[in-house]
Amino acid sequence: MRHREFIVNGGHRIAASFAGPEGGMPVMLLHGGGQTRHAWGKAAAALARVGCRAYSLDLRGHGDSAWSADGNYALEAYCDDLRGVVEQIGCTPALVGASLGGMVSLLAAAEPPPLAISCLVLVDVTARLSTKGVDYIAGFMNGTVGGFDSLEEAGLAVAKYLPHRKPPKDLSGLRKNLREGKDGRLYWHWDPAMQRGGSEDDMATLARRMEAAARLVDAPTLILRGGKSELVTPEAATEFVQMFPRGEFVEIGDAHHMVAGDQNDPFSQAMVDFIGRHTAPL
Repeated sequence: MRHREFIVNGGHRIAASFAGPEGGMPVMLLHGGGQTRHAWGKAAAALARVGCRAYSLDLRGHGDSAWSADGNYALEAYCDDLRGVVEQIGCTPALVGASLGGMVSLLAAAEPPPLAISCLVLVDVTARLSTKGVDYIAGFMNGTVGGFDSLEEAGLAVAKYLPHRKPPKDLSGLRKNLREGKDGRLYWHWDPAMQRGGSEDDMATLARRMEAAARLVDAPTLILRGGKSELVTPEAATEFVQMFPRGEFVEIGDAHHMVAGDQNDPFSQAMVDFIGRHTAPL
């Protein structure tokens, strides 16, 4: 993976990693809230192996991208950042977005000015999310905002949050998602202001907005759901995919909300197969 930065949306800095041949089919990977671009490491490698040019972005306020000086984490700001990156690359990409990144991908492709795309993959995100699941994730983010004394303490917190996932013996991957504060403690690599700011839409309003967006996306769209997702029910996924003019639905076995991390190989295969069927030959 190589590194690049983009200056977009009035001077905002967006960090990205990319892999794959120059001239390969461009694929933009957008992570979920509280994650970083490193969440897509294996997926980007899978895309690069079949000849795609995979770009994994840190959303504003996440990872190595700049924090918003005025606390603007509205969905419109994320969408404008994505449009700016794509404009600089000069391409018609496939978009792959998980959770928050999925919302951004969908709205950027549908709402004015709509971003021209070849296809869309939405990972464990629909218009109507489980309130219980949303509260569980928000509880973890808010409950650990005070940071950790050590990498091991952070690992224990993640293991408690994701009890279904076998804790890694090597915590170096987790370290990429943490930053060291001036006090020497380790903090998640995202701006705490995201929890206070952001879109003023409530869940019902946002659901209607996403449903309207789904009906406007003419590009082939795949909804990928973790079979044990805490956020997306099978009924919500089935209902949502039918709103897309060219929608498809795949469920990934026993995967939980973070599908790409829980069952990376089946996820990567489903993603690569879909993109391959709906873009130029890879």
